Amino acid sequence: MTTLENHLSEIGFTVSGRISRPCAEVYEAVADPEQLSKYFTTGGARGRLEPGAEVTWDFHDFPGAFPVRVIEADKPRRIVIEWDGEATANGRGTTTTTFEFEPLDGDTRTLVTITESSWQPTPDGAKHAFGNCQGWTGMLAALKVWVEHGINLREGFYS
Repeated sequence: MTTLENHLSEIGFTVSGRISRPCAEVYEAVADPEQLSKYFTTGGARGRLEPGAEVTWDFHDFPGAFPVRVIEADKPRRIVIEWDGEATANGRGTTTTTFEFEPLDGDTRTLVTITESSWQPTPDGAKHAFGNCQGWTGMLAALKVWVEHGINLREGFYS
């Protein structure tokens, strides 16, 4: 019997969803810390997602602000961030998350795709990857409801 380590060099995932708003509006809801704090970073976000910036995100379900480094920000199509993680595979102790915003139907809708990578192909790496996959899927749902209807889906969900 072979092990998972013999087949994979790292674990990653991609989640996506469609939001009925133009690309620039959806991008701004992710890049702007004031908006991000209203539907995702339940403990608050500080700093705009701009190239080279180090911002902080805080969550009620994972208390304690932590740094997020912005590797790339190409408005309104792409944001790449890096943050510290456990059981990571890249040798720097970080994971990389990429947000892509694709206009659909004449830019009346946006396909948001979130890809995160760099966990070790181990049970601990899988645990962290699956946890973050759940988190980003929840973020996409909360982003959709926030941008389309102005509702904070996470309010009271974790505290």
